[in-house]
Amino acid sequence: MRKLSLLFTKDGLQWQISKSKKVLEEKIWLKDEETPANLVTEKLDEVLASEKFSEISVVSAINHFSVVEEGFDQHDLGYDLIAYNADVKKDSEELMLSVNKKFGVQFYYSFPKDYYQKIKALEVPVHFNFSGEKFLNSLNVKNRKEIHVNLYHQQAEFFAIENKKVVLYNNLDATSEVDFLYFIMFTLSKIDFGITETYFYIYGETTENETFISEMQKFVPNLKIVFDNLHKKNFVLS
Repeated sequence: MRKLSLLFTKDGLQWQISKSKKVLEEKIWLKDEETPANLVTEKLDEVLASEKFSEISVVSAINHFSVVEEGFDQHDLGYDLIAYNADVKKDSEELMLSVNKKFGVQFYYSFPKDYYQKIKALEVPVHFNFSGEKFLNSLNVKNRKEIHVNLYHQQAEFFAIENKKVVLYNNLDATSEVDFLYFIMFTLSKIDFGITETYFYIYGETTENETFISEMQKFVPNLKIVFDNLHKKNFVLS
C-alpha cells in the first residue's frame, strides 16, 4: 500500500506518494492571479479520490499558530492565542496541538476544517503536524546563538535559538525576499542577536530563493546552506 504526504502552505498544496520510503510521485500547486480561487480544494479532492492510501501524513505550514511552553494545558485558550498572530475563524478552522518535547515547547495551530473533515472521512490512519514542530525536531543545535530558516515557495519560517533554547519562532508570507530579510535583521536587533556572533542555517527551497540568500550573505558572516530541496526529496515531508 502507498502513503500520501500532504504539505499545506498559505496558498499552496504539495503532495508526495510513496511506497517503502521511495517517493513515486510529487506535485506542487500554488495559487496566483491566474489560477482558480479554489485551486487547493480542487487538487486536494483530486488526490484523495485517486486511490486508497494505507496512511496519510499532513503537515501544515499555514501561518495560524501560537507557541507556548510544553505543559500548558488551557486548551480552551488555543484559538485566542492564535488570534494574536492571525485572523482566526473558529467556525471554519480546526484547533490542533503539536508538542515538541526535544525543546520543551508546543504549538497551537488551526487547520482549515473543510480539509480536516475530508481527510478524516477516508477512515485511514492519519497524522497531523505543524511545520514548525517538524522543522524544530530536525535541528541539531549548539550552545550559541543560531537562526534556522526554512524556505518554502512564497513563504518562510525561522527559529531563533540561544544555548539550545527556543527564543523565537515566526512563520511569514515571503512575497518579497528582501522584505523578509530585513524582517529577520529587525528581529535580531530586538532579541539582542548580534550579526557577527549569530550562526545562520538555511534549509528548504534555496534555489527558489536565491535573491534572499545572496542578500543575506552581504550582511551575515556565518551562514550555511544545510539542505536544498530536490525533486521528490522535500525537507518537511521527508
